Order: sequence, then structure tokens, then C-alpha cells
Amino acid sequence: MIHLHVHPDNPQQRLIRQAADQLKAGKVIAHLTDTAYALGCHLGDKSALERIARIRKLPENHQYTLLCRDLSDIATYAKVSNAHYRLLKAHTPSACTFILPATSELPRRLMHPKKKTIGIRVPTNPVTQALLEALEEPLITSTLILPGEDLPLDDPQDIETRIGHQIDLLLDSGFGTRSVSTIVDMSGDNPVLVRQGVCQVDTLIG
Repeated sequence: MIHLHVHPDNPQQRLIRQAADQLKAGKVIAHLTDTAYALGCHLGDKSALERIARIRKLPENHQYTLLCRDLSDIATYAKVSNAHYRLLKAHTPSACTFILPATSELPRRLMHPKKKTIGIRVPTNPVTQALLEALEEPLITSTLILPGEDLPLDDPQDIETRIGHQIDLLLDSGFGTRSVSTIVDMSGDNPVLVRQGVCQVDTLIG
């Protein structure tokens, strides 16, 4: 496993490009988001996604999250009404994941098998944003919560010790938090709060 130490506020571009190259090569990485660490892989890589599912022992109907640079990326992979777009614009970037109907541009294996939805987030974390810029496309992620545990991993050394042999690269930008993102389902007529995390969405839910 490659262990890269990057500055949390001003990540070194050389290291970010190295991480992006690993993703494009089909590797699985661990990286910090707005909250805890997550496992990430390239959008179109089926085998890398299967590795993430094995590490976390995820069910087939797991709702993955697509990390996007900005709202322009969201429109490619999710169907957004004008009303929902205004709500999204008011609440991004943030530690909030929005569940939206997927478009045909999204590989079917990434959608919820029955609802045909995808979770989408525009992160605030500088390292994640730099990684997305280097990739020039969204990143598929899943919060790094190990099987049988309730809280995500937030310590890079702990990540290396426990799953270093199962991932290809650790993008270490220091400690995260053991908190989670807020999840709002916007696939229906009205937004529904699925999980209350660190992001407050009282004005969105109404």
C-alpha cells in the first residue's frame, strides 16, 4: 500500500496527481471527506467497486455516493428539477448527500437496484476537491465503516493497520471526525431526511 501524506489545506499537487493516477488505474484508495475517511474508486471500474463492497461487506442494494466537483457534474449523472436545483445550490458544497434519480450516464451497478437512485455530494474538503479536479470526473465513495462497527474510521494510522493490506493507497491528510454526512432523499416530490449528520438542513426539509 502507498501511504501519501498531504497537507490538509494546501495539498501538494504532485501527490494529488499520484492518487488520481492510481484511481484511473483501477486502484482502491482511502481518503478524507468533510467528515470521516471513505473508500474511493474510479467511476467506471467494476472490480474496484467490488473490492470496496468486500472490505465493507456491503449488501447489493447499498447506496453509494458520487463525489462531484460542482453542480455541473451532478446534472450529468442525476435528474434534477428546477426546484431541486435551487435547493441543491443553496446547500452545496457541504457535508450533505442528496439521493436523486440517476440518469442513463450512470453505470447501473452504482444505482440503487430498485429505486434507480444515486447519492451525490459536493464536498468542501480541500484535498477531496483537489483530487476531483485532478480526476476531471466524479469519484465513487463509501464511508469507511468496517463490518460490525457503527462509527467510521478517522485515524490514518488505524486505517493502515486494519485495512492497509486491502487497499492500494492511503491519502493521509490527518485525522478526520467520527461523524457522518447528512442524507436527504430528493427522489420524490418532497425532500425527506434519511440521516441527520453534521450538516443542518432544516430550511431544506421545511
